Amino acid sequence: MSNLIRLLGQRLLALPIMVLGVTLLVFIVMSLSTADPARLALGESASPDALDAYREERGLNDPVLVRYGRYLAGLVRGDLGESFTGVRISDMVGENFPVTLQLTFIGLAIAVVIALVLGVVAALYRDKWPDQLIRFISIASLATPSFWLALLLIQAFGNVPGGTGTFPAVITDWASFTADPGAYVNQIFLPAFALAVPVAGSLTRVVRTAMVEELDRDYVRTAIGAGIPKRVVVARNVLRNALITPLTVLGLRVGYLMGGAVVIEMIFNIQGMGQLIFQGITRNDVNIVQGVTITVAIAFIVVNLVVDLLYVLVNPRIRSI
Repeated sequence: MSNLIRLLGQRLLALPIMVLGVTLLVFIVMSLSTADPARLALGESASPDALDAYREERGLNDPVLVRYGRYLAGLVRGDLGESFTGVRISDMVGENFPVTLQLTFIGLAIAVVIALVLGVVAALYRDKWPDQLIRFISIASLATPSFWLALLLIQAFGNVPGGTGTFPAVITDWASFTADPGAYVNQIFLPAFALAVPVAGSLTRVVRTAMVEELDRDYVRTAIGAGIPKRVVVARNVLRNALITPLTVLGLRVGYLMGGAVVIEMIFNIQGMGQLIFQGITRNDVNIVQGVTITVAIAFIVVNLVVDLLYVLVNPRIRSI
C-alpha cells in the first residue's frame, strides 16, 4: 500500500507540471493568431481610439507572459475568459463538454466490449479460421476512418429521405438519459459506434497478443494438466493477467476518441465541443478555440493519470516494487 501511495504522489506531483506545460503551449500558439480581438468585438467601423481603449482595458497590450499569468490565475478559479461577444467560455464548455464526454466514454465502452470478445476468441482459436477472420475484421476496422463509417451508418441505418432506418441522422434536440433513456440511446448509438470501431480494431490486436502470451505460460499448462477446466483457468487467471497490457493503452485511446468525437459531432449535428470549436474557428474567436483546446488537453491528462493508477491497482508486481 505504501508503494501505491508513493506512486499516487508522484503522479499527482506531475499533474500540475503537465497542465502548466500544456496551457503555456496552447496560450503561446493562440497568441500568434493574426485575429484582432478588439476589431472582432467592436466591428470594422470602430475608431482607432476605441480599439486602443478596448485593448488597454483588457490588457491585450501586455507581454505574452503577463497575459498568460493572468489567464492562468483565472483558469485556477475555473474562468476560461470570455468570447468576443462577451459570453463566458466556461459556461459554454460546461454546457457542451458533458456531451462530448458521454460520446467518448460510450464509444470507449463499445470498443472495449468488442475488443474483449474478439480478442479472446482469436487467442483461444489462434491460427484457425476464427482467428484469421477476426484478424481481417480488426485490420479492416483499424483502417476505417470513423467519419467515413459514420456517413455509411447514416445511409444504412439513419432516418434519411427514402431510407428505412430508425436512428436520427441529424440530432436537432439532444435528449438526456434521465429524461428519456430510449431516445438517448437511439440518438447516441450510431455516433458512438462509428467512433468505437477503429479503436476496437486496434484493441482487439492488443488483447489477442496479450492473451496468447499468457496462454503460453507454464502455470496455464500446469493448471490444465492438473485437471482444472480450461475455461476456468482462462476466466479466473489468464484473462485477468492478460488485461494488464491492454489497460496501459486505454489512456491513449481515450485521447484518440476525444479527437474523433469532435468530427463525429459535426456529422451528426451534436452540440458538443466539436460544434463549439467550429464556432470559434468560423468566427475567428481565438478565446473559444483556446478554451476548448485547453479543456480537452487537461481532460486527456487526467484520464491518463486515472489509467496509470488503475494499472498499478490491477498489477500486483508494480505494487510490490
